[in-house]
Amino acid sequence: MQFDPAIAAQVSFKRAQDSGELGPDLESAREAEAIFSGSAGREATAGYFTLLELGERHPEAVSFQEFLIYITWQQVTEETIPAHFQKGAELCDRYLCRLARAHDEMQAEQIRALRRSFRAGLGQREDDEEEYDDDTPKGGD
Repeated sequence: MQFDPAIAAQVSFKRAQDSGELGPDLESAREAEAIFSGSAGREATAGYFTLLELGERHPEAVSFQEFLIYITWQQVTEETIPAHFQKGAELCDRYLCRLARAHDEMQAEQIRALRRSFRAGLGQREDDEEEYDDDTPKGGD
């Protein structure tokens, strides 16, 4: 990867806060993010799952969905289990299918790179990814 997912997560979370994407859930997201980034072990994992729950409530929140993808990669590095790889791949697929057009190409490229990594962690080959990327709309309004 040519970027740092932790830094990308911070940038995306700031954009999510500034854009108002989370509406009344913003304070809950801030609290959960502080727990996730400021602790370790079970406490950090609990913060992570709270953030995922908030993401389910806001599936169209582009920057917040990016943030979730990046922190899921952080979860993979902390706890390398198939469930995190699977969740990361699912989040990437949802983003690339529905949200990538709503943001810049750099974000979409970074998420494609993470998708490849999540899928590799699951033992899935890249050859079926080319078909997926051919079907994914790119750029434009």
